[in-house]
Amino acid sequence: MTTASLDVQPNTTTWTKLADGVEINQEALSPQAQSILTDEAVALVAKVHRRFEHERQTLLAARRTRQDAYDNGAVPGFLPQDEHPEAHTDWQVDPLPDDILQRRVEITGPVNDPKMVINMLSRTDDGHRADAAMLDFEDAMKPTWPNVMQGVHNVKEAAEGTLSFTKTDADGNALKEYAIDPDDMPLLMVRVRGLHLYESNLLVNNIPVSGGLLDLVLTAYHTAQTLIDQGKTPKYYIPKVEHYKEARWWNAVLSFIERELGIDEGTIKTTLLIETLEAAFQMEEILYEMRTHAAGLNGGRWDKIFSDIKVLKAHDDRVMADRNSIGMNRPWMANYVKQLIRVCHTHGAFGMGGMAPQTPGRTEEMRQQQIEKVVADKEFEASIGHDGCWVSHPYFIGPAMQPFNEKLEAKGTTHQLDVIPDLPEQPDLLPKSTSPKTLDGVRVNVRVAIGYMQGWGNDYGCVAWDNRMEDLATFEISRAQVWQWLHHGITLDDGTEVTPELVTRIFDEEIAVIESEVEDAMEGASDDAVEATKASFRTARACAEQIFLEDDFRAFLTCSSERYGDAAHREALLEEDSCV
Repeated sequence: MTTASLDVQPNTTTWTKLADGVEINQEALSPQAQSILTDEAVALVAKVHRRFEHERQTLLAARRTRQDAYDNGAVPGFLPQDEHPEAHTDWQVDPLPDDILQRRVEITGPVNDPKMVINMLSRTDDGHRADAAMLDFEDAMKPTWPNVMQGVHNVKEAAEGTLSFTKTDADGNALKEYAIDPDDMPLLMVRVRGLHLYESNLLVNNIPVSGGLLDLVLTAYHTAQTLIDQGKTPKYYIPKVEHYKEARWWNAVLSFIERELGIDEGTIKTTLLIETLEAAFQMEEILYEMRTHAAGLNGGRWDKIFSDIKVLKAHDDRVMADRNSIGMNRPWMANYVKQLIRVCHTHGAFGMGGMAPQTPGRTEEMRQQQIEKVVADKEFEASIGHDGCWVSHPYFIGPAMQPFNEKLEAKGTTHQLDVIPDLPEQPDLLPKSTSPKTLDGVRVNVRVAIGYMQGWGNDYGCVAWDNRMEDLATFEISRAQVWQWLHHGITLDDGTEVTPELVTRIFDEEIAVIESEVEDAMEGASDDAVEATKASFRTARACAEQIFLEDDFRAFLTCSSERYGDAAHREALLEEDSCV
């Protein structure tokens, strides 16, 4: 295997043998990791890796080949029906278990934060509870080794009904206790890392294991039978699928794990995120390949916007408008989610809606404005036939649920499988180059990038920023958009040319604003604390600006996790493209 994810790793790590051919970064072998990486769990990780890694590399190579074609003028499109004729016949996904037949609102957040996980799995102060909670190893979580291990631990204890957390003060005194109620919990779901991500702290035959396989194997090993014994369904989200052959691979992985764990094939259920431009054209083929394990598809709108830009980045006739102007108001975006609903409902699966990224805000006026935005978004999703949606904050569970309740109560059902949107057989799904393209658009992208990278530097994968929850997907949109505008040398609507000098000037202006905001927010704190926070934003600015101004577009922020305890490796991952 030849990957830059290996090339950028300095040879300073000491490796400890866990089993034949399996080694772990010695710094990563914490007591918590030892409790998770039992002999049987490690053996299963190694077995799955050896069975599926070669094919994963083949699939990743195919991605690069297709992208080369797009960079040379091709565009994605629907497959010829004779390439995968089975998908276009009369078939249904395997019957859905009772406990996943109501998914009006799903709340998502990082899996590693026990307090946030408990809040996602609990009722709000006003009594609302999500139907499902997606504990995220991917876009909402930076995949540091401690985060991954804590995430597996949290999933295990959540499945067992024992997860708790004690909030303490600086002296270690208990301030508040948090715990889940095992008798009043939403459906537990886990989103694993995508096909492209490596876990650099664990090697099998000297090759880093797939991050997604590690997440899937460890959480299934520690929780699948526990959930089954409770009469519950082990349930996963699989992100960033680009092609039906990738879905076929994931389905085979799930079946293999089920056999190894001694549970019936098809017991584990999954929802696949349709969040790439290529996958939007292959939804029927993807769902067909996953039909044994599929519970539905989800319209991952933010990653989809990033993918639209990334796939067509070389096309000067498809340069995207300001990121905040692109939503379900755009015809190709509306067609994409309506096509998702049509495919899912035709074949007996759920068509799930997207994320409301709003955070509540600090004033009553702001909270009301945010509620109105969430409700408008969810009214649209319910009106076109989605079975449910996502929110990123518990505050919005009730408002988001109401439009779906109104639809479903009128029907007397828990879903909208009867709704088949009226669309052309092959709707237009290609994004268009439109206005606006503004200086404020550049500024939003720069500001989001600084805020996100400051969180990333502190090992967070999502940050509350300017009244929105910004995760890896929205950072990726921001840096991809600025790169595309620079690459094509576009002129903004006011006549300003987008140049590296302009981008640098905007970075200068925004870091000055952010430093002033830090001073206001930390009024009363020590000078050293204020300066340390400002310095962390300056570091984030430097990192974000470097990525924005790279000549060659990197496919993802990074494709490899950091080697725990290796500062040089951490820096190298952001300085070089680890996805080649």
